Amino acid sequence: MRPDRIIIGEVRGGEALDMLQAMNTGHEGSMTTVHANNPRDALRRIENMVSMAGLQYPVHVIRQQIESALNVVVHLGRLTGGRRKVVRIAEIVGMEGDVICLQDIFQFQQTGIDASGHAKGNFEACGVRPRALERLHTEGFDLPSNLFERRVLAAVGEGEGT
Repeated sequence: MRPDRIIIGEVRGGEALDMLQAMNTGHEGSMTTVHANNPRDALRRIENMVSMAGLQYPVHVIRQQIESALNVVVHLGRLTGGRRKVVRIAEIVGMEGDVICLQDIFQFQQTGIDASGHAKGNFEACGVRPRALERLHTEGFDLPSNLFERRVLAAVGEGEGT
């Protein structure tokens, strides 16, 4: 069938192994969702769910599969007032020993609560140029060179509905 994308709904158990195997077949742009407290916890949850598949893969093999299959973790959080928002974007940058290495690219910093009781704050670049930047350029996405400089990207506050 040669699909261009593989999109898998929320993984909750042993099917995470099937997800990783599908994502490691050379299809670019795969995506799934998992519930976790932060990007690092998402990787741990995937690791734990793979172990639920009943196969006795060594931990380092599971982590290598995760590192190979995933490039970016987009973390959504429920903020004060109940709204969900992208709160962190992290890139998987490889492994050091048996540890999957992440680097934050963007994050949301809550600065207070607006008049309607919702979180307000700023999106911030973390000052790290993602390793995937060259690949994005090759695919035709020319991003401003200063996009990743450590700074506030956008204020989110009263009346903006975000």
